[in-house]
Amino acid sequence: MDEAQRAYVFALKALTRRDHGEAELRRKMTGRGFPTDSVDDIIDRLKRSGYLDDAKFARRWAESAVRNGKGYGFRLRFELSRRGIAEEIASEVAEQIRDEYDEEEIITSLVARKFPGFVQQGADARQKSRVVGYLQRRGFSLAAILQAFRHMQG
Repeated sequence: MDEAQRAYVFALKALTRRDHGEAELRRKMTGRGFPTDSVDDIIDRLKRSGYLDDAKFARRWAESAVRNGKGYGFRLRFELSRRGIAEEIASEVAEQIRDEYDEEEIITSLVARKFPGFVQQGADARQKSRVVGYLQRRGFSLAAILQAFRHMQG
C-alpha cells in the first residue's frame, strides 16, 4: 500500500470511530507525518463524497454538548471555533440550538443533575454564586439562569 492509500485508510478509520471537523482531521493526519499534498487531496475527496462535513460535525457536536450540559450560547461558538469550525458555521449552529432547545429547561435539568438538593430559596449567597458561575461558564445567560431559579421554586 502506498503512502496516499495509507493516508486515506487512516482518515476513513478516524471518521468511523467518530465525527471530525476538517481542521481536526487535517491536524491528526499531518501529526502522523502524512505529506501535506496528500492530506489536502484526501480532505477534498472526503468532502466531495460527503464523509467530511464541518456543518454536520458542528451540529452533532453542539447537540451532544447541550445534552451533556457542556455548553450553550457563546460557549458552543467558542468550543466549535476551537475545533477549527468556521465562525459563520459555529454561529449558525449556536443559533439553531438556541431555537430548538429551551435554555431554561436545560438549566433546570443541569442544576438537578450537578447540584442535587440545591434549593435556590434556602441557599446562601456562596452556594447561589457557585451555581450561577458554573452555569455562566457554560454559556447560559444570567437572565435565563435567574428565570429558571424562579420557576424551580414554584
